[in-house]
Amino acid sequence: MRTFIAVVIGLVIGIGVAVGLGAALVALTPVPVARVSPSPSAAPPPASPGVSPAPSPSGSPAGASASPAVLGSGASPTPAASRTTSPFPLVDHPAPLLSAPQVGGGTIDLAALRGKPVWVVFTGTYCPPCRDEYPIMNGLAARYADTGLVVLAIHVREGEETVAPFVSSLNVVFPVGLDADGSRARAWDAAALPVHYFIDAQGIVRDAALGGIGADVMARGLQAILPGVTVTP
Repeated sequence: MRTFIAVVIGLVIGIGVAVGLGAALVALTPVPVARVSPSPSAAPPPASPGVSPAPSPSGSPAGASASPAVLGSGASPTPAASRTTSPFPLVDHPAPLLSAPQVGGGTIDLAALRGKPVWVVFTGTYCPPCRDEYPIMNGLAARYADTGLVVLAIHVREGEETVAPFVSSLNVVFPVGLDADGSRARAWDAAALPVHYFIDAQGIVRDAALGGIGADVMARGLQAILPGVTVTP
């Protein structure tokens, strides 16, 4: 009996020692560490069809560094749309007041003609181009009288004793006025003669011309104030 007990005790002790050695071996064995390689940067998701990346506040594509615009950096500002400007300050503005004594009696008053297209000419018998224009003006005045057109000739620094015989010899069909002191010419910026102003029915100067002009330029001016009428030289 004692021998059997001794054998059992020996087995138990042996098993315990074996378990202890196994545990020690497991504790001393190094555990491999899993190394994870860095993955490439994730690419941005593809944009939906037909949709562009949103611009940055500076107008550059998203992600680009924004920098303030600098003048002189090579990009010149877009020029403003060019516009042809008349050399006559009165064009596209209301016509100034005009009142003058009329050759033969009465008064020429531009304000009383509101609602009619008016062609005003500052002129003089001492000016050869002015004299040459009269027959053309007379013909156009007669041809377009039925449109309501009124032609006014204002003689600058001349008296009736000089102007009346001149206009009578040409059978002038439109009113002729006198600007004895030149004040009316100054108000209309007529520093040189002849000067033509074409005024529409609303009293706005639509065109102007300087010098001894021909029938073609006169027709152009009349066309600007006779809408719907085909004006020929």
